[in-house]
Order: sequence, then structure tokens, then C-alpha cells
Amino acid sequence: MVRWRQGPTSGNVEDRRGTRISGRAAGGAGGILLLLILIGAAIMGVDPGQVLGGGGVPSGPIGQPSSLSAEEEQQLADFTAQVLGDTDATWTRVFAEDLGRTYTPPTLVLYTGYVESACGQADAAVGPFYCPSDRKIYVDLEFFHDLHARYGAPGDFAQAYVIAHEVGHHVQTLLGTAQYVSAAQQRVATQAEANRLSVALELQADCYAGLWANRSSARNLVLEPGDVEEGLNAASAVGDDRLQQQSQGYIVPDAFTHGSSAQRVRSFRGGLDTGRLGACDIAGLPAVG
Repeated sequence: MVRWRQGPTSGNVEDRRGTRISGRAAGGAGGILLLLILIGAAIMGVDPGQVLGGGGVPSGPIGQPSSLSAEEEQQLADFTAQVLGDTDATWTRVFAEDLGRTYTPPTLVLYTGYVESACGQADAAVGPFYCPSDRKIYVDLEFFHDLHARYGAPGDFAQAYVIAHEVGHHVQTLLGTAQYVSAAQQRVATQAEANRLSVALELQADCYAGLWANRSSARNLVLEPGDVEEGLNAASAVGDDRLQQQSQGYIVPDAFTHGSSAQRVRSFRGGLDTGRLGACDIAGLPAVG
């Protein structure tokens, strides 16, 4: 189990938890299929409006019981704030020491079932995501139960990886990388080319998650036996090849938007093993380190 030495807990948490609701995608076989298709987005922080195409947002509340007890949910909320606080401290040092810049932390929004963001409306099927328009990370804590129960990626370090990856998207926004990719996607001729840019962005966010773990472990984070494997397992669990095989029974590499399991593990490991920004320079993206 991941342990922290005395470290900060983020105050940048906006708690919107309340009545749990879901949209029409949440029930039946169609909901399961949608979850499998969207699970890459669920962890990797794409704009839910782009994924859902405006059609998967609930038009009204539908009750849905939580899989978490009140105690479990509060423990996850506290853990999330602790991880976010550690990413804040780590990236503040990285920006100052490596880039000579000031880091502005993101806000993390906790919600249940359905949320409004500056990127649009989303229900919990989309999962954790980062919205660059308001620079906020959105998390339904129920997702961490699904990460274990549905996708075979248990452990608190797997959960920390999810949060750190979303913070990686925030770092990309601060550095202008996300804006570069968005503009480049408007210029390319095919969807396959646009997808390759998306893959590059997601792999870099994986690498940034690993970099956080490396640089934090020198100060606050104490990795114990099995922790790294939890993070690697989570990265592997959301590879496009694995998800496509699960949802449709075959693999279409040109349709990848987040990278294969092997790519994701390799990128996460690159940041974890080196702790260097330069290790997270990805082909097709502007160099940072």
C-alpha cells in the first residue's frame, strides 16, 4: 500500500457529491458496451462532449445506488485530496527546478452520477476527465470501485495513477502541448492522423504520471512492494487494443486514441524510471525537457 510521509492535502477540491443520477447509457447491455468503449476516455481525460457527441447526457435524474459505503466513499475522497496535494507539491518543484516557471494547480471536482463542466455535460460513464476550459479534474468516486471490480486494476497506487494522469493533462495545458495538439488536429487530412496525435498526448500524460511518482518518492511518497505493479496494471488495463478486443472482438490500430497496453505501460515506466521531463518527449509533440 502506498504510504505518504507528512505531506500536504490539497485544498483545491470542490465537492459536488449529492444525489446519484445516471443517463440512459447506464443500464442494460448497451451501458456495459458503452463503458468498455469509453473506458479509455474514462481514465485518460478527454472532453466528454467529444466522446458522447452530445447524445449520452441524461435529460433528468434517475436514481442509482452506490457500490460504496459512506465510509468507503469518504476514505476515497480523503485519499484523492491527498494524492492531489502531493501532485501539487511535486509539480510545483518540477516547474521551478526544471523549467524556471510557476505551477498553477488544478481544481478537482468530486461528483456523483452527473456533472456540468466548462467542456459540457457528462455522466459517470465517461469517468474521470480533465477539462482544459476550466482547468478542473472531474471524478466520480464510484469509478475507483469499477477500476477494481470491472477492469481488474485494484490498489491505491492504481487509483493514484488515475489522478496523476489527469494532472498530466493539466500540465500539458499549462505548457501549451494540449493547445498544440488541438490545433494540429484541425489541420490533418484524416481521422487516423488526428487519432495518432491524441495517442501521443495520452502517452505523454502517462509518462507525466510516472514522473510524478518518481519525483514524489524522493520526498513524500513511499512505494512499497507491489505498488509499481498496480500502476503498470492500471495502465495496461486501459490500452486501446485490450479495450477494443473486449468491446468488439477485434483490434483496429488506426482507431486508437490512447495507445496500446504496451505503449501505455512503456510511457508510464519511462517517467517512473527516470523522473526527467525529457523522458516524456513524445514523437509528434513539442519537446519540453
